[in-house]
Parts: sequence; C-alpha cells; structure tokens
Amino acid sequence: MLGVAEAVNTVLAAVAPLDVAAVHLDDALGRFAARDVTSAVAIPSWDNSSMDGYAVRASDVAVGAKLRVAATIRAGALAGRPLPSGEAIKIMTGAPVPEGADSVVRIEDADESGGVVTIRDVRDAGKNIRKRAEDIAEGQVVIKRGTRLLAPHIGVLASTGASRVAVHARPVVAIISTGDELVRVEELDGARDSRKIVSSNSYSLAALVRESGGVPVDGGLIADDRDALRAALDEAADSDLIITSGGISVGEFDHTRDVIAAMGGQIAFWKVRVRPGANIAFGSVKGTPWLGLPGNPVSALIGGELFIRPMLRKMSGSSRLFPRPVTAIAATRFKASESMAHLERAILTLAENGELHARSTGPQGSGILSSMAAANALLLIPPGRTIDLGEIVTALPLDPDAHLTERFELTA
Repeated sequence: MLGVAEAVNTVLAAVAPLDVAAVHLDDALGRFAARDVTSAVAIPSWDNSSMDGYAVRASDVAVGAKLRVAATIRAGALAGRPLPSGEAIKIMTGAPVPEGADSVVRIEDADESGGVVTIRDVRDAGKNIRKRAEDIAEGQVVIKRGTRLLAPHIGVLASTGASRVAVHARPVVAIISTGDELVRVEELDGARDSRKIVSSNSYSLAALVRESGGVPVDGGLIADDRDALRAALDEAADSDLIITSGGISVGEFDHTRDVIAAMGGQIAFWKVRVRPGANIAFGSVKGTPWLGLPGNPVSALIGGELFIRPMLRKMSGSSRLFPRPVTAIAATRFKASESMAHLERAILTLAENGELHARSTGPQGSGILSSMAAANALLLIPPGRTIDLGEIVTALPLDPDAHLTERFELTA
C-alpha cells in the first residue's frame, strides 16, 4: 500500500506528453503549446493613432493655434505625404500616423470649421501615438511551450499571423464500468424493480476527462464476467489511457486485476493509504496505462482528482499538474483513522477579513455522491490527526468557480 504522494509520482512517471500536431486557432483553445511561438511581425507594424483626432507636430500645439486640415486618414488607409509644419491631418483610431507628426490631438480638444482646426487644449502634445513594435517585436517569443492557450493567447497568435499552432494531441481515454447491477441513465425506470442502479461513474468520469482536456470513449458497461472484461480491455488498449471502475477489490466477482494479469498486463501498485479511495490500482494493459478505480462514486471521483487530472495535463503537454494547496480555518471538526490519510469533502468560504473557512459537506460515506457535488475542496487530514474548530487545515481546491462572487467588487 503506497502513500498518496508515492502513488501519484508512480502514475505520472509512466506517462509522457503525446504527439504534436499543428491545429488551427479555432481548435487551439484550452490546449497546451508544444513549442515556443515567435512573432513574424512587429505589433503594431507601424506608428498609429490611439485616438480619433488630428495628427500634428508638437511644436504647432498651442491653445488657440489654427492649423489647416490637409487630409483625412481612415484606419487601413495611408497619408500619402508627410505632414508639414502648420498643418493637421484628421486621423482615426488605428490609422497610420503620417511622417512628421509626433502628436494626435483628440477630437474633443479641437474645433474644426471651414477646413481649419483650432486647438483648445495642449494636453496631447507628444502623445496618443502607438509606436511600432511597442507591444511585440519581430522575432519575439509570444507563447512559451507548455502555455495553456486561453482567449488572450489566441488573440496574440492571430495578431502575429500564426493561423496554426503546434499542440499536443488530446488524450483519448477509454472508460469501462464493471458490475452486473449497472444500467444506463435512460434505463433507470425499467431497472428499479430488479434493483439495478445507474452507472454514475460512466458519466462523471467522462465529464472529468473532458474538463481535463481529454477525449472520453465509452468502453461499455461490463458484467462481472472475465471474458467480457477481457474483450473490453483488449478493445480499449488502442486508447492513450484506460480507466476501469469497479471490480478492483477482493470479492468473488472482482475480476479486473486477475484479467489484466492473464492478459500479460502489469500492475505497479494496488491500494493507496487514503480514504476514500484506498482500492486504487495502476499498471498497463498491452502497453497502455491503466488506472483501476473503485466502484463507489465518491472514491472514483477522488481517484480522478488525484490521478486522472494530472495524468491528462501531463499527456497534454502541461508542466503544471496539480492544484495549489491553500490553508483554511476549520469550521467543523475533522478526524482521520490511525492508518489512513483522509480526504474530507468540504466547502471553502471567504470571510470578510480575507480568511478561508472550511466546513464539512456532511456525511462522508464513499457512496454519498451529493457530498462531492456540494464540495469545492478536499481537506487533507493526516493519519491519526484530529482537526478541531479553529485549527488550520490544508485544502485542495476543486471548483474553478469557487472564488467567483455575485457582485462586482472592484472600486475605482
């Protein structure tokens, strides 16, 4: 039985970033750059106006100064000639600044009549011009390898002309749920009389895989039958990762480990010193990494948080694999057994003084899936420890929306 950290390190050592392919920007969101990206152009590529106004020479800017308006430059157009002293050129935001101009007087600080503009304010002398390459220089690295591509990154890539970007392939994950009692969600009504249950793991684990950037593949609901399980595992071996739930313990109908061994697969470990989720196994099937999760829905999801998410992030090309632990003040009493670390489902709330408080979601049984849905963090309680009210506890955040608020709290 491994400790949590040793088990996580064992799993991650067995996977590597997947192959690299160039994808269009439309398909790049949320993926990880496989290589540094440099800009082929300077941004901006020319000096341009940051205001609607009048391009002028700073030496001509004075309250009451009258300048002849020689032309108008729209965005996307050119001046056609340099700007001489004593003249102004009307210019729109983003339009190239004509040679000779070093200022743009905003339109609200000037009055134009009969082809002449009168300057009313001198605050813009020497201002309101975006200089060539002030944002990005030609040849500059704009995206570093391993960056998760979000909306601003996509914008930078588009502005520099990178219509395609090298990313790692999305991990394809086969999900197999085992158990004679399992049915699809559509079959619940007809299954109640025969004491069947919906395979919630099939849906929650697929959702977790999608959230983590992977592509889930339904490996089926497999009865507690060795031959059926072997056939499902054999088909799943074409994926990048195999996940099974159920059949991993020592019961008469728990066949998973025996079937994998009979197929020539490897089992690196079985059991982790954590509760819930102690019955977790890891190895490989026909060379494909395999993670065996318990059938209990909470245990399966905690195994997903501990192992699946960091595995898929690494396979997707990220070097940042884990949520950063935070400390919180216990608002509930928590206790772990002598032999096992406990991961308690908890709700973190932010007090007005900025402190994080952690309270239990309620009963912590491994079959109480609603407690996982209510949680926005897992609290790590070391073996044999009791955390009393007011003590500091370590939390692993779960919900990326946990710190969102209902009202806009920035003040100008």
